[in-house]
Amino acid sequence: MRRVADALDGINRRLAHVVRWLALIMVLTQFAIVVGRYVFGVNSIAAQESVLYMHATLFMLAAGYTLLVDKHVRVDVFYAGLSPRSQRHIDIFGHLFLLLPSMAALLYWSWPSVRNSWAIFEGPIAVGGIEAVFLLKSLIPAFCVLVMLQSAALLIRLFSESDAR
Repeated sequence: MRRVADALDGINRRLAHVVRWLALIMVLTQFAIVVGRYVFGVNSIAAQESVLYMHATLFMLAAGYTLLVDKHVRVDVFYAGLSPRSQRHIDIFGHLFLLLPSMAALLYWSWPSVRNSWAIFEGPIAVGGIEAVFLLKSLIPAFCVLVMLQSAALLIRLFSESDAR
């Protein structure tokens, strides 16, 4: 089972190593947009939307990795003071009854919008923008699947820790 968990971890690790470059590209693009607008008087809606697309891609595709490295938002008012066993029980509960069901619900309810967007190859958000909103919307199910895969990997480890004791 650990091999399965490692393989699931590997998916999010490899993806994070690719999409992390979007942060640098996004900053450079935004800088070029600002210089173009205020120094040269040139503006591009598509360039501005590209920053939005990069930000969405970075956030949505790196969420599973963020869960893997335990850098996600955690309200640990009580959690930090608990024993490792109690923390493990809370983590298992959170994955099984909060994270996985919420990701499944988001996947289920977003799918019709994504499917319809692909059916019509939904166009730009604004006139002159990037004609690929269908790709942007596709990030939602990708986000759900990547987080669910990472949650499964973490659950495998949490249950194997319980079995080892």
